[in-house]
Amino acid sequence: MDNSVEQHDTLAMARFNMVEQQIRPAEVLDPRILNVIGESRREDFVPEAYRNLAYSDIHVPIGHGQTMLKPVQEARFLQALDIQPSDKVLEIGTGSGYMGALLGKLADRVISVEIVPELAQQAKAKLAEHNINNVIVETGDAANGWENSAPYDVIVVTGSMPLMAENLKHQLAINGRLCITLGTEPVMTVYLIVRVGDNQWHEEALFETVIPPLKNVRQPESFVF
Repeated sequence: MDNSVEQHDTLAMARFNMVEQQIRPAEVLDPRILNVIGESRREDFVPEAYRNLAYSDIHVPIGHGQTMLKPVQEARFLQALDIQPSDKVLEIGTGSGYMGALLGKLADRVISVEIVPELAQQAKAKLAEHNINNVIVETGDAANGWENSAPYDVIVVTGSMPLMAENLKHQLAINGRLCITLGTEPVMTVYLIVRVGDNQWHEEALFETVIPPLKNVRQPESFVF
């Protein structure tokens, strides 16, 4: 058998196993999410050296000190956000472009902001290769939000923050949803924040996890004795 065909079959089986053994057991059962993840070639978005680890339960390194979320984290975020086909989404931290690809298949439009110019360029190229044309990758620091296209129906932050960036809540449309990981190692909590009025938000703690921090986020003030 041709090696490339054999590798394709191996990775397809790994993708199936990831859905069945990592994602479903985490109670991600929304068929739209399972279908999009099951049909998306995650291996195309990881560096060649890590291609065979594309479906492993790890934070895959993508260079520049950055990593991808674990597959189960991506899936749980997507399910919590309940993305609709008409939604405009802000993704803070493009990374490899894979999460943006999933978002693009679920939403109407995605604005994805990446602080590392090289990663932004690579992600643009990957998304173009996959004919995902509704994801706009911009280069910049969106740790405190991204006014240019606000308000958003959905905001997803792919790195953790020690403290809440209040601006993000104000960039949500009414009924908009924000998924964000707050805290520092070893305990971080993923929150779903829904804007229910001009100055009203509903916050729900979803699960505990550990996610590498976003660059340039505001740090807690240190106590000085």
